[in-house]
Amino acid sequence: MYRIAPSILSANFAKLGQEITDVIDSGADIIHFDVMDNHYVPNLTIGPLVCEAIRPLTDAMIDVHLMVEPVDRIVPDFAKAGANIISFHPEASAHIDRTIGLIKDQGCLAGLVFNPATPLHYLDHVLDKLDLVLIMSVNPGFGGQKFIPEALSKLKAVRRRIDESGKEIMLEIDGGVKTDNIAEIARTGADTFVAGSAIFHAGQDNDPHRYDSIVAALRAELDKV
Repeated sequence: MYRIAPSILSANFAKLGQEITDVIDSGADIIHFDVMDNHYVPNLTIGPLVCEAIRPLTDAMIDVHLMVEPVDRIVPDFAKAGANIISFHPEASAHIDRTIGLIKDQGCLAGLVFNPATPLHYLDHVLDKLDLVLIMSVNPGFGGQKFIPEALSKLKAVRRRIDESGKEIMLEIDGGVKTDNIAEIARTGADTFVAGSAIFHAGQDNDPHRYDSIVAALRAELDKV
């Protein structure tokens, strides 16, 4: 029912391939891939070549979160590089419905991302075409930020919309997710949890796959829901 999606933004890039192998072998479900362009957000991260390089290392889904503007030009590149899910921000697309169609035409699942202050009305006409809704519980651009509590009310509202639609749509949360709040977030309606520093900064050398303990701790909290 619940999926844990480590964000490689917080991984050790000097040994990224090993980090990805370790975190999946530790029990994580999805690789979350943050793409920032120093335009839509004030940071610059990684592109399709890195996605292509890590694709052979795992059968896990690669969940690409595009924090770029415009988005349409880069979508085919990530699809070709092996992305399974491509999500984008409505503010970064001139035609949201067209971008969703482009993602699906490339053979990927499509997601729409909502910043803390982005209204949910964008869902009114496209929810039936989405495979994932991502609620940001921090302002995008940097890892390690503190969870914004107002995100819970937005999560609850989206959970209601998804349930009323009758569709199977993933509801993902990203930003400040930790062992001490993941259960509350799950109770509010999320089923997929992005965690960056909470996982990659908690690695233990005595764990068989380095991240076994932290992934198990997150799942133990989810088991309480």
